[in-house]
Amino acid sequence: MKKILIIGGGFGGLECALGLANQPGIDVTLIDRTNHHLFQPLLYQVASASLTAPDIAQSIRQILCDASNVTVLMDEITQLDAAEHTATSATGHVHHYDYLVLATGARTGYFGNDHWAQHTLCLKSLADAQDIRRTVLTNLEKAEMSTDPAERQRLMTIAIVGGGPTGVELAGAFADLMNRSLRNNFRNIDTTVLRIVLIEGSERILEAYSQDQSAYARRRLEKLGVNVRCNTRVTDIQPQMLHFKEGEPLAAAAIIWAAGVASSSLTAQLTTPTDRGGRIAPLPDLSVPGCPHAFVAGDLVSLLDAKQQPIPGIAPAAMQMGRHIAKIICKEISSRDPIDVAARPAFRYTDKGFMAIIGKNHAVVKSGGIELQGFIAWLMWLFIHILFLVGFRNKLAVLLGWAFAYLRDNPSARVVAQAVDLSRIAPANHAK
Repeated sequence: MKKILIIGGGFGGLECALGLANQPGIDVTLIDRTNHHLFQPLLYQVASASLTAPDIAQSIRQILCDASNVTVLMDEITQLDAAEHTATSATGHVHHYDYLVLATGARTGYFGNDHWAQHTLCLKSLADAQDIRRTVLTNLEKAEMSTDPAERQRLMTIAIVGGGPTGVELAGAFADLMNRSLRNNFRNIDTTVLRIVLIEGSERILEAYSQDQSAYARRRLEKLGVNVRCNTRVTDIQPQMLHFKEGEPLAAAAIIWAAGVASSSLTAQLTTPTDRGGRIAPLPDLSVPGCPHAFVAGDLVSLLDAKQQPIPGIAPAAMQMGRHIAKIICKEISSRDPIDVAARPAFRYTDKGFMAIIGKNHAVVKSGGIELQGFIAWLMWLFIHILFLVGFRNKLAVLLGWAFAYLRDNPSARVVAQAVDLSRIAPANHAK
């Protein structure tokens, strides 16, 4: 019986486990820090109070419950020994393996300024999304009770650093939330004047898209009231304050970092070079150079496609990698021949395209030579994301939630589940 250790229950790791499920001669252990698989492309909707956490997450055990040869553990691998084929977890357990699949996904990267993390919010997990939602909604509650105009402005300012899909989608979602859903919910503040500032260091937002689509996205965001600042580089972040290379500092009670990613620190423990972001350049079959028994998938991979373009860190790519690795492992175990890396098939990425939503009824889609924007692109975005959700309940819940929010402009996920300290806020002036 060959032991397969999969680290990470994201798209790549889960797809690999499904490909190995109930295969003879294979014993799979999947380890993840959480007990759920997260549909990360919709994480921003949890952050902006459009969806609830269960809508975009499902128990990994439930997904793999019919795979009798797969054991799921909620733990964290902290040490790898490629020579000994062992992995040690935070709980002290030592896992021996014949094949290793490393698919831990990306973490937030601050370009060498890790101390900024204590002053910013990121968006990589359900906890992160709930922190963002709690912070933004709590700031509005504080602003409702404040009589200091400067304090109100700071509390009603959201700064989003990073003009990629995450930053653009967050900005559009918050603009929709304030302009439509919350416009009549407060009495002392006007949510439609909430400042949403999207900060991008390069010349344009959505650089992976065409210039026309990038310009369309900017126009749409600005129409929603978002202040888009391109060619603006952050030099320092202090508590509720952003400093730039040029221009005045920006005071914001909510600073969301969506500008960079870094790979898991586990990649540094493998005997192979990594790039600046900690990603590994694998062999064509996705195995780690010098470690034919170890594979990487998803955001940990630095690889070019057939067009010599970097394979993006998106869900379809990770899923394709997971399936490819599972096929190689199954074939080698069933043949019982010695591992021959040269005989392994190379990974071929099928580009499914990119898409990003920009508020209600508007999106951009780029797939091959096809470029769409506007309502049709928004419909494509909606149905494709529903299609990729794991589990019937999730699909139904998201579809019904979106339908209700679309018709009523009133998403129901605006609950702050943690006690709020409002002691420092002066009583509001209720005089009419």
